[in-house]
Amino acid sequence: MKPVIQEETTGCGIAACAALAGIGYQECRTIANRMGILAGDKALWSQTGHVRQLLSELGVPVEQAEIPFTGWEELPDKALLAIKWRMEDGKPFWHWVVFARQHTGSVVLDSKKGLKHNTRRDFGRMKPKWYIPVCS
Repeated sequence: MKPVIQEETTGCGIAACAALAGIGYQECRTIANRMGILAGDKALWSQTGHVRQLLSELGVPVEQAEIPFTGWEELPDKALLAIKWRMEDGKPFWHWVVFARQHTGSVVLDSKKGLKHNTRRDFGRMKPKWYIPVCS
């Protein structure tokens, strides 16, 4: 898997879906927009429904539950992670990233445009709140 860079400030959910589906950001955004999913919609980063719908459309099955993060070793081989979790005006918000175990080791694919490296291994710096397992 390769990271997909978000082309919009709030496009982390679309970029994470694109990475899991193995497609580019533009293609994924076109599909998302056709479904009524827009990066600027705050529900995209405070609810899981839009990302689940988009992944289903892309043929990427995920588990129904959000599972509290307890440690990196407990994660499945692929997962959507909620990091930078916070409350704003009583609503939860987070940044979507993808966790993957690869033959070269475990990585987090972070779509943030400003990062020097979008394939991250600095696990101690990231503080996931919960995750959604991606089915193999």
